[in-house]
Amino acid sequence: MIIRILTTSTALALTATVAVAEYSLTILHTNDFHARFEPISKYDGPCSAEDNAEGKCFGGTARLITAVQDARARSNNSILVDGGDQFQGSLFYTYYKGAMAAEFMNKLGYDGMTVGNHEFDDGPEVLAGFMATVDFPVLMSNADVSNEPALADTLMKSTVIERGGEQIGLIGLTPENTDELASPGENITFSDPIAAVQAEVDALTAQGVNKIIVLSHSGYAVDQDVAANTTGVDIIVGGHSNTLLSNSSDRAAGPYPTMIGETAIVQAYAYGKFLGELNVTFDDAGQLIAATGEPNIIDGAVTEDAATLARIGELAAPLDALRNKVVAQAAAAVEGNRDVCRAMECSGGNLVADAMLSRVADQGIDVAIANAGGIRASIDAGDVTMGEVFTVLPFQNTLSTFQVSGAVLLAALENGVSEVEDGAGRFPQVAGMQFAFDAKAQPGARISDVMVGDAPLDLDTVYGVVSNNYVRNGGDGYKMFKDAANAYDYGPDLADVVAEYMAASGAYQPYTDGRITAK
Repeated sequence: MIIRILTTSTALALTATVAVAEYSLTILHTNDFHARFEPISKYDGPCSAEDNAEGKCFGGTARLITAVQDARARSNNSILVDGGDQFQGSLFYTYYKGAMAAEFMNKLGYDGMTVGNHEFDDGPEVLAGFMATVDFPVLMSNADVSNEPALADTLMKSTVIERGGEQIGLIGLTPENTDELASPGENITFSDPIAAVQAEVDALTAQGVNKIIVLSHSGYAVDQDVAANTTGVDIIVGGHSNTLLSNSSDRAAGPYPTMIGETAIVQAYAYGKFLGELNVTFDDAGQLIAATGEPNIIDGAVTEDAATLARIGELAAPLDALRNKVVAQAAAAVEGNRDVCRAMECSGGNLVADAMLSRVADQGIDVAIANAGGIRASIDAGDVTMGEVFTVLPFQNTLSTFQVSGAVLLAALENGVSEVEDGAGRFPQVAGMQFAFDAKAQPGARISDVMVGDAPLDLDTVYGVVSNNYVRNGGDGYKMFKDAANAYDYGPDLADVVAEYMAASGAYQPYTDGRITAK
């Protein structure tokens, strides 16, 4: 009989039948860091220097350096691995691409990483440049890169590392639909994760490797599916779904680790807010006999490494040039005043919603909904700098796509106008649809005359929607979206989407067209 203890408050329990030649390992892990080298707020956006000094911020590479050092000191045998999506999410990535991630991942001493979909945001060449710089293997099992010159001879499906005198097999996994989520190009084909993982497990086992870890950027649900339908996988270090697994947090989606059969699954939210710490024990046959741990929150109590802080400061200096970079032209002022955009259709709302819908219209998306509270300023006529765009859209929100019924879409619009008299930020700016509202009616019964495209809204039809990750996850009262089908919350940064949309328009002409009317 084998006993597994899945809580951090209880010591490892082993039965009398366990062999004495045990092997213990601490697996430190991160995922979905998204270029958050500087500290973040509790909302995962930028955190001011003042708030950071008061201990109100989280994460940042300078804190992560300290947290990893402290965790390594607690173990005599550890590895540090990443579940993908180091790229994209802040101006640091926009400016440095993968170079800054490579520098700090090398400093942290990572032992392996899987490819996330955002690692392909700027094509395989940028990923290849990153891989050429890092001191650890970058892996992806469920893709054929043999026809992609930039990656064909460098991107491995799996590898073997040695730690504490034992061999550990690492396998990479990325979303099967990465070709829809990013820009891998036409030379790479993605495949079923279960078959890919099993093939690499079999190959590693044939080499005599009996401790196998999958670094998966495929999401918590897929990880559970992989665990249930493969043999030989001991641990899955996850990513992509930004899932917090924990035995102590009421925000957790499941226990840490989540056991599916003989496989332990872990994930540590995102943005460097947590460092996962899983302690495992194997018997002499390579059988996982115990797994315990908990993600460690990287909050203000964690000291920032001074040398890392200084280096980040150096790297931040050129960003001022990016903030001053002219990225577009506006033929007239774009209205973003809160008193307007939280009460009626406004040109700033149309700009944001149109840009969102344009970016994903070829993915079967019908409509866009942007919360007016996310629009924080107007844009002056003339040159438009990236700094202005970030002032309008400062929250580092990402595009979210999902599917809901017409009935849910109607409920969302009702929520959007439910507090219009209070100037609430939930007011919906839209694209691909029209609606009317009566602010004098009771909340929940204010919306009428909804059109999607050229047809009336059908309550039973399923529509594709694009919004931002804040709204999709229930922000501003949009709780009806939290369980939406086929949700993907980690698209490109909304500010980048709007800047690119304006740039493609020549001198952008702001407008309103009657898509929202007040009765």
